[in-house]
Amino acid sequence: MKLYVIRHGQTDWNVAGKCQGMSDIELNETGIEQAKKVKEQIKKYNINLIISSPLKRAKKTAEIINEAINCPIEYDNRVIERGFGNIEGSTESTRSEIFGYNIDIINNYNVNYNEQNIEPVKDVCKRVWELLDEIKEKNQNVLIVTHGGTCRAIGAYFNGIDESGMLASAHINNCEIREYEFKK
Repeated sequence: MKLYVIRHGQTDWNVAGKCQGMSDIELNETGIEQAKKVKEQIKKYNINLIISSPLKRAKKTAEIINEAINCPIEYDNRVIERGFGNIEGSTESTRSEIFGYNIDIINNYNVNYNEQNIEPVKDVCKRVWELLDEIKEKNQNVLIVTHGGTCRAIGAYFNGIDESGMLASAHINNCEIREYEFKK
């Protein structure tokens, strides 16, 4: 059984380098075009179900993709983007001022940073991993349309967390497809 993961299409905040978090930002024209392109690619996969974040940017991406495969879409808050609290809407330079050179601390599972009203990484992983455990039992090919932070948690589910506790960066582009396989 396969799991496919797609990060939502581009938004104006992506272009501006702003931290989106749970802010409900729309796709821009480029993001809509990216979703239309991936819609053509997705036809070659045998997808039985789409699970999408309910945030506008992911929801619209999922709806556009589903025009090609016409399968059920479930909206699930467990794949919503990580809440970045006080730094939502901030640029990289502002985040550097707040965190200095230690911004990676917010992605360390062992430290589990919980200041600035940022959702702790353990909480993100818990909700995402719970959903992945449920998907594993479905015995279906599932597409998740989600966000960069959630993709990081999905990667950790399949690839583990290194001894330092750092969750590897997802390095997933807008509308890029990742494929995982559940082990029986």
